Amino acid sequence: MVTSILAQLGGLEALFPRGIGQYAVGGLLVATGIGVIYVATAISPGNSTFLETTLSYVSDQSQFQQRQFVESRDWRVVFAVSIVAGAALWGLVLDPGPFLTEVQPWRLFLGGILVGIGTRVGKGCTAGHGVCGLGSGSRTSILNVAVFVGVAIATAAVVAALGVTP
Repeated sequence: MVTSILAQLGGLEALFPRGIGQYAVGGLLVATGIGVIYVATAISPGNSTFLETTLSYVSDQSQFQQRQFVESRDWRVVFAVSIVAGAALWGLVLDPGPFLTEVQPWRLFLGGILVGIGTRVGKGCTAGHGVCGLGSGSRTSILNVAVFVGVAIATAAVVAALGVTP
């Protein structure tokens, strides 16, 4: 049914050659996790503060010993580990087979560094702004998501124009 809807929308099924099931399940699990954490703690569970939260266990520096990090570090670690464990479970059990990419390791590493810098500059990540912030009508999150999407579109256009391949 979903494939036929995508076909009616002008061939969008080509963008999802393995279907959209895993994206739908992932979205439902993320939304459920965010809802449970918010109901239990009244804190939006964006994951961009994971590093500071984790470093609060091992560093005495005041930057990492802020009350917000120390008080929420246990559930934030569980939240972050759950994301990785969920992806591993999906890959190993529900969709077995190797994860393959043609992207060179140095590009993956550089991309990760740039994303990390972006989450610090933007005061949050796509989970925090895109899911929690938009859901709560935050003006800051609306602006940040517009910037995220705009930069992604511009980057994709430049990369395509330059003919860069993985």
